Amino acid sequence: MAIPVKQTTRAQESTNAIERLYITMRHLLNRGFYKPSGVSGNALRTALLVLRPEIYGSIAEDKAELNGLIYVLERLPEGIEECRFINLTSDEGFSKSHLKAIIPPKRRRNCYRIDEEQMNIEITRGRSDIYDILTHLTFLFVESGKICKRVLVEDGKATIRDWDKLEEFVKQEEKEESEREVALIHTANILGRTFDEVVEMHSKLNNAKEEDRFLNLIYWLGKLAIEEETTGNKRTITFSPLLRERLGHHIHGERWADSIKNALVEHKLTTRPIHIISANMHSVMNSLFARKALAKEFPDLQSLEIYEGLSNVKNKKLQDRVRAVAEKNGMIFIDDESGANIDVQIFDTAKFGKDVCCYDFQTSISDDEKPVIFVMDYAFGEQAYETIDELLKPIVNDTNRIFLNVDSVSIMGKAGILEGGKGDLMIPNAHIFEGTADNYPFKNELCAKDFEGYGLRVMEGTMVTVLGTSLQNKDVLRFFHESTWNVIGLEMEGVHYQKAIQSASKIRKSIKKDVKVRYAYYASDNPLETGSTLASGGLGTTGVKPTYLITDRILKQIFGI
Repeated sequence: MAIPVKQTTRAQESTNAIERLYITMRHLLNRGFYKPSGVSGNALRTALLVLRPEIYGSIAEDKAELNGLIYVLERLPEGIEECRFINLTSDEGFSKSHLKAIIPPKRRRNCYRIDEEQMNIEITRGRSDIYDILTHLTFLFVESGKICKRVLVEDGKATIRDWDKLEEFVKQEEKEESEREVALIHTANILGRTFDEVVEMHSKLNNAKEEDRFLNLIYWLGKLAIEEETTGNKRTITFSPLLRERLGHHIHGERWADSIKNALVEHKLTTRPIHIISANMHSVMNSLFARKALAKEFPDLQSLEIYEGLSNVKNKKLQDRVRAVAEKNGMIFIDDESGANIDVQIFDTAKFGKDVCCYDFQTSISDDEKPVIFVMDYAFGEQAYETIDELLKPIVNDTNRIFLNVDSVSIMGKAGILEGGKGDLMIPNAHIFEGTADNYPFKNELCAKDFEGYGLRVMEGTMVTVLGTSLQNKDVLRFFHESTWNVIGLEMEGVHYQKAIQSASKIRKSIKKDVKVRYAYYASDNPLETGSTLASGGLGTTGVKPTYLITDRILKQIFGI
């Protein structure tokens, strides 16, 4: 009797698609170039369409995906849609040229417009940066292809009237508001979207430099795709030889770690108990000093209003006051120049003045025993391993090796949650690496009880470290959540941090074997809920409460309160 073949589930299909994307990207990197309309480009596009990531919404439909478009544009350099040639490079000295760096609003990477047709993007944060860029570019090429398909008629020999009218408007020098509205009506027809949706997108993408950025974007996405079809002028993605040679060798991570170790040696902090915190550049500093520094402006010491006020960009004077107090009381700021794009704050608690710190920690101990709090800005994906791995290595000088006295490593940040909503908390007890059998259980010094009574939902369980937030879909995440893996959320760095910590403490023995670890995340989105993905918008002030609750708990454990 024949055994019936079990049908492949959507979760399995999606997992296979992620694996194909991952393998194809690595192959293209080794090869050195690819054409989006060629065989390799089609392989990426097909896999992305099978996957249908939640963040890219209606990517697999004929109509254009607008929220996903905004998400992608915030992470790619302005003007990239006009470029036929995109070159991914290492840090090769472009900053010393006349070219001005273009930095995307939501990704810290230097990009350079070489000429009208070429954009160079510097990769200094490892392979995760490459996966991120290639995934976003593939999305753009899919949307570009949709436009081309809708506007080309008569076997590619002519374009529809809507396209001709959009082109006419874009090329005009003087533009009337009434003409702009007409162009938006034509654009809505091209994109298969309503006039209201297109007007909303137009207002979101408007900026001071380019009033019609949305219309220009649609025009250029369509124009390059049409030219590929009609003239054979293909778009090309290349990887510079130096990038391929340097990748994986911790070039930027080593430079970053060396500059920090030099500062620790200079200020004689290497033997002191060091507590590493991966966080933003404001929550630890504000938690340590803001309540007392701004007591007149915010007399209610128990309220979170002070942190909501400091998170407002308009309150720069208040932010500067807190920073000035921190710098007078032992804070060392290291503005990163290594290319890693990770700034650092070092707080020497032995230099805290009387009645300045907002925590009553043990002051009777000697200065040599007082903690040093080392705060590093967020790493990106695999960069977390590169930076922490280099940082935890001993300092080697002419005479001996100096081992850092690392007492704890705390990781906090945003992550996607699979049960709950924005602002809720996740406390992991293990990280698993998507697409592999790698898993990293650990004893987390934080637990759900630490956050009881604050009105936030707290989940405990496993976190999955993903290759990229833009590759996630509901089917894979639902499998992780509902299976015995008991996954509560997803992020991009946990496995990489834990791998570096475990190798340093248990294999290389460059730090204590019993080093304490703390992981806590707050939810930036719920990819299992429609309208709750990262593409639906930021957290606003929702993130203030969980950010400072996590920071407060970490600091209290460090100070033994």
